[in-house]
Amino acid sequence: MLRPHPAVLRRLVDEYEALAAAEAARGPAEQNPRARDLAYTLCVSTGTRDVERALDAAHQWLAAAPAPVREPAVATARQRMPVAEPA
Repeated sequence: MLRPHPAVLRRLVDEYEALAAAEAARGPAEQNPRARDLAYTLCVSTGTRDVERALDAAHQWLAAAPAPVREPAVATARQRMPVAEPA
């Protein structure tokens, strides 16, 4: 099974958990459409049918993921190309 990139999965989990916490603080009301969309995406991404299982799987995968490697800063064209001196 294909797995989502850890950065994408982390963003999905963080956003879903933040919305779920906000909804819990407001009380039992209709679920936010964005939270429903995130729950669905988490389930599809983890191959589960229940958002709690999806979150468990996502947390396990994120814990096992290697630490992200920082990419070096990309130099701008001006920094890479020396300017010719006038003759």
